[in-house]
Amino acid sequence: MASSILIVGAGPVGLSLALGLAVRGVRADIVDGALRPSPYCRALGVSPRTLEQLDAVGVARELIAEGLRVGLRRAVLHRGEKTLVQDEPIAFPDLPFAPFCVPQDRTEAVLERALQRAGVEVGRGTKLLGLEEGADARTVTLQRGEGIERQRYDYVVGCDGAHSVVRKALGLAFEGEAFPYEFMLGDVHIDWDLARGATFQAIRPAQDAPPDFFVAIPLPGRGRYRVSMMAPTTLDGDADRADTGHGIQSEWPGPSLAQLQEVADQLVPGKPTLSDLRWSSIFRISMRLAEHYRKGNVLIAGDACHIHPPTGGQGMNTGIQDACNLAWKLALVARGEADPTLLDSYEEERQPVAAGVIEDTVRRSVGFGKPAAPQHRLHDTQVLVSYAGGRLASGPASGALRPGDRLPDATGLRQAGIGFPLRLHELAKGPWFTLLAAPAPHQLAELEGLAARLQAKWPGLVSVVAFSPADATWDEPPGVTIIADPDGSVAAAFGGALSPLTLVRPDGHIGFTGEIAFDPLRDYLSGMLKTGSRVPAS
Repeated sequence: MASSILIVGAGPVGLSLALGLAVRGVRADIVDGALRPSPYCRALGVSPRTLEQLDAVGVARELIAEGLRVGLRRAVLHRGEKTLVQDEPIAFPDLPFAPFCVPQDRTEAVLERALQRAGVEVGRGTKLLGLEEGADARTVTLQRGEGIERQRYDYVVGCDGAHSVVRKALGLAFEGEAFPYEFMLGDVHIDWDLARGATFQAIRPAQDAPPDFFVAIPLPGRGRYRVSMMAPTTLDGDADRADTGHGIQSEWPGPSLAQLQEVADQLVPGKPTLSDLRWSSIFRISMRLAEHYRKGNVLIAGDACHIHPPTGGQGMNTGIQDACNLAWKLALVARGEADPTLLDSYEEERQPVAAGVIEDTVRRSVGFGKPAAPQHRLHDTQVLVSYAGGRLASGPASGALRPGDRLPDATGLRQAGIGFPLRLHELAKGPWFTLLAAPAPHQLAELEGLAARLQAKWPGLVSVVAFSPADATWDEPPGVTIIADPDGSVAAAFGGALSPLTLVRPDGHIGFTGEIAFDPLRDYLSGMLKTGSRVPAS
C-alpha cells in the first residue's frame, strides 16, 4: 500500500500536485478551508511551459478551451507630451503552446474536474489547525465544520498560500519585504477598439515615485478585462489597512467603478468607458522566499514557498511547476520505488528558480515605465528553466542541450500502424521515465537487451523509444518502440544531434545522456530508484 499523503490547499498548486500523484497511481487527501473556490482572478496567465506540463496529465486542451490566447501586447508610454504606441505580436511557433489568459477560478475548475474523474474529491471547509511530527508519521489536527479530528499521514504538503499554516508549523523563515504601496484591481468591460486577446499598458513615469499606470489583461468574455493600477492613498471605507499581507485583500472594500474610471481617464487615450464591474479589490505585493521547502516528511509548494510581484505572470506558473517537479518524486517515494532522499532534489531544483523569479520580477516592477533591458524572447514562457548541474543531471550535452534542460518538442514523427504524425512530447509524457535512443542499425540488438534489463530491474518505470532515419525500415524489437523521423526533426530540435541515449524525466526534463550501454544508465537510475517489485497503488 502506498504511503498516505495530505495536501493542504486546493488552489492551482495543490490541485496540480494531487492530479500529478493520481495519474501515477497515488491517491492523496486534499483539503481546503474555504467552502468554495475563490471567484477572484488572482492569476490569469498560463505559460507555454505550464501548458506542456499540464498536457502530460491530460488537461491542457480543456484548460485552453476555458481561456483566451494572448495575441498582442500594446504599450502606451506617456512621456511628457509624447505618446509611443507599440503593437508587438506574441507568437511562439516553435513551441507546442502559446501563452493563454485563463481566470484562476476556471483553471481550478478544470483541475478539480480531472481529479474527480480520478476518484479524488476535495475536502472543502476543512482547516488545518495543527501539525505534529512523530518518528514515523505526521499527526494533523483538522477542523471539519464544527468537528475536530486528528489523523496521521506519512507525508504532508502545504500548498496553502503566502500565509501557509504548514510553513508556520515547521518554523521556516519566510524573509523578504513588501512594496510600500497598494494596487487596485477590477473585472470590467471596456468599450474600445483594442484587438481581442491584446494586453494593454499605459504608463506615466514619475520622479522619485512609482509611476502611474493602467494595465488591462484580456479575459475570455468579449470586451472584458482585469484592470490594475496604483491605489490612491485613501479609498472609501479603508479606515485601517496596516496589514502587510500579500495578494488580493478580499476582506477590504474594493475600489468603485468610478475610481477605476478616473485612472483610465487620466492615462488611456480616448478615455474609453469602463462598465459592468463584477468585482474589485485591493492588491498588495511582497517579495519573500522560504528558507527551506522540506523538513522531514513535510513539504511546501507554491506561494507557501515564494511570493513576488505579478510582473510577467510568473507566480501561479512557478507554483504549478513546483507541483509538477514534486509529484513524480513524491509518487515514487510513496510507492516505495525510491528512497526518500529523492525528495531533497525538490528544494535543490525549485528554490533557485523561485529566487530568480523574485529577482527578475522585482527588478522589472521597480523599473516599471523605464526602458526594459533586452530579454530572451522566451523569457516569460518558462521553457528556459533548467536543472543543469544538479544531482539529477548526468552526462554530456546532447547537441545544444544539457542534462537538466527541458526536452524540446519535435513534429512530423511516424509510427508504423498509426496514420497520423506524432510529436516528441507525446512520446515522452510519462507518467514515468522515457529513454530516447538514436541507434545505428547494428545496435538494435544491444538496445533490445538494454530495454529487457531495464524492465527486469525497474518494471514499468522506463519506456524505450528509438528513432530510425528516413530511409530505414526497422522491425520493432520487443520492449522498444520504433519511431521514424523522416525530416530529422528530433536532431534539429536538439540543435544538431541527439545522443545515443537520452533519458527524459517524468516532468519533461532531460536527466541522463550517454552511449548505448546499460551500466552507466543503471548507475544513474540507481541513485533514485530502488530495485524490486512494484508497490500496489492505494
